Amino acid sequence: MTHLTDKHGRTITDLRIAVTDRCNYRCVYCRTGTDGPLYSDLPFSDYLRMARLFLELGIEKIRITGGEPLLRNGVVEFVRELSKLRTWRGIPPEVALTTNGHLLSGLAQPLKDAGLSRVTVSMDAVDPDRFARITRVSHGYESVLDGIRAARSAGLDPVKVNCVLVRGFNEDQVPAFGQFARQEGIVVRFIEFMPLEEDRVWSPATVVRLEEILARMAEFQPLVEIPRGASETALRYRFADGIGEIGIIAPVSHPFCGHCSRVRITSDGKIRTCLFSVWDHDLAELMRRGADDATVLQFIRGVVDRKEARHHIGEPGFVPASRTMVHIGG
Repeated sequence: MTHLTDKHGRTITDLRIAVTDRCNYRCVYCRTGTDGPLYSDLPFSDYLRMARLFLELGIEKIRITGGEPLLRNGVVEFVRELSKLRTWRGIPPEVALTTNGHLLSGLAQPLKDAGLSRVTVSMDAVDPDRFARITRVSHGYESVLDGIRAARSAGLDPVKVNCVLVRGFNEDQVPAFGQFARQEGIVVRFIEFMPLEEDRVWSPATVVRLEEILARMAEFQPLVEIPRGASETALRYRFADGIGEIGIIAPVSHPFCGHCSRVRITSDGKIRTCLFSVWDHDLAELMRRGADDATVLQFIRGVVDRKEARHHIGEPGFVPASRTMVHIGG
C-alpha cells in the first residue's frame, strides 16, 4: 500500500479523535473559567467510519481525546468497536486515551477489557490545594489519584501523567512529581505551556523550558537520558538509580515538527493537520453529503499532503491557532 504522507515526506501513523470538547475542569492554561461556546459531538458511528478509513491509509495508533472523553456515554463501547478494526497490516490498532482522570477509577477496568492499550492522565500538581487552584475544581485531586491507581491495577501500563508547567502556578512542583513517579510507578511527562488557551494570556515568560525542568529535577535526583524513536514527542529520562522515568515535551524550546506523525479529528469532525492550524477541513460535512469511501479517502490524502511544515510559536507575525486546545483535542 501507499502510506499516508505529506509533502514534506513525513509518514502519518497517529490519529487523535476528540469525541467531545466538553470538560468538567477549567484549567487555567486551557479554559476561561466559564463554559463558553462548544462545538457539536458526532455519533460514535461517524468517528468509527473516519477511523476505519484512516487505518486503510496506514494509521496504526488511535488516541481518544477531548475535552474530557469520559464524559461521553458509550465511550467504553467505542473503544471496543475501535479495537475490532484492523490496520493495513491486518492487526488491531493501538488504542489509547487521554483523560483528566476524574471519572477514571470506575472505568479503567471496563476500558481495559474493551481493548484500551494505554491511558494518559492530565494532572498538574501533586498537592490538593495547588491542584484546585489550577483546575478551578474543589475536591478533584483524590478522584484523579484514584483513577491513576485504578489504571495501574487494570494493567493500562505504562500509565503516563502529563503536567503542563505554567510559571507562577506550578513550576516548583517538578521535584514533587519526580517523587510521585517513583512512588506510584508511573511515567510523568512535563509539557511546555503553548499558546492554545482560551484566555490568550500566553507569553514566552510563562513557559518553563526544558533546561529549567532538567535543572529542577537534578536537584532531586540525577537523570540519564533514554534513547527514543524519531517520531516520539517526549525526550525521555530515567533516574540514575533505575527507579522511575520522566519525559519532557518541549514544543516551544525544542520543536519536533520535522518528525511529526500526527493528525487530529475534532469533535465536530474537522481534520486538523497541526495544533496550530489556522483552518479546518470538514470531513463530517463531506460524509453527510453522502460521499463514498473512495471520495473520502481521496479527500483525506489531499488534506494530509498539505500538512504544515512547522509551527511558528514565538516568531514575529505568529498567528494563533483558529481553535483553542479544548476545541481541538489533545
